[in-house]
Amino acid sequence: MAGPLLIDAVRQSGATLLPIDSEHNAIFQCLPHDATGVASTGRSRIGVRRILLTASGGPFIDLPRGLLESVTPAQACAHPNWVMGRKISVDSATLMNKGLEYIEACLLFGVRPEQVEVVVHRESIVHSMVEYIDGSVLAQLGSPDMRTPIAHALAWPDRIASGVQFLDLLRIGRLRFEAPDIEQFPCLALAQAAARAGGLRPAILNAANEVAVAAFLEGQLNFARISTVIDAVMNETQSGTLATLDDVLAADAEARAKASAVIANLATSPMATSSVSRRA
Repeated sequence: MAGPLLIDAVRQSGATLLPIDSEHNAIFQCLPHDATGVASTGRSRIGVRRILLTASGGPFIDLPRGLLESVTPAQACAHPNWVMGRKISVDSATLMNKGLEYIEACLLFGVRPEQVEVVVHRESIVHSMVEYIDGSVLAQLGSPDMRTPIAHALAWPDRIASGVQFLDLLRIGRLRFEAPDIEQFPCLALAQAAARAGGLRPAILNAANEVAVAAFLEGQLNFARISTVIDAVMNETQSGTLATLDDVLAADAEARAKASAVIANLATSPMATSSVSRRA
């Protein structure tokens, strides 16, 4: 929501920013050893060609598109690799979580949106990668367990035991990578567009998504229309300039109100009513 303000505060204070989300922690580990955590300046960005942000694909990666309207909150929260809260589990199912991480990666590491690529990696073993201009690709691998990035940040620049199960690569056998299906998961494309636009667009996106996901979890909106709500709010809301936290909070409040109005309008349509009835 307020990423540029956070990064400015980090720069002004001279702090070291240590990412804990598994993907961003993986990227941090794959950057040069003198990375300070604020990669928009200094040696931490030298030689970096692009960041490869991995995504599990969520529980509906192979579900036919026509069935997305009828999925239930319980199905959306059944992540194949991670145990998470309900809201972020739905974000994973729509790939919005990867879109938000995409925005965060641009801010944390000072790269342009076109330098970040999302790659579906179903096994959730490679947590992200950094590609360099000499052709080298550095990857951070590990079990899908948040204790690893937490331990890394707690001990940085040293290492401590985390209690995580060590990888058995022979048992895993193979690691797969594929491009995300933007038509199947339009939330990712909406987030990428917000990253390119900058300003208050990420805050507007985030607010609309939170309202839409809450409505889905409460049975007021079908899964496929989460992206419909976000898209409508993005089209109806002026971006404006992000100069202060008040700007962010105002954009957030406006987007939430518009998202609620869009959901109320959708609820009166016959298709929405029948979808909610089937889910119930």
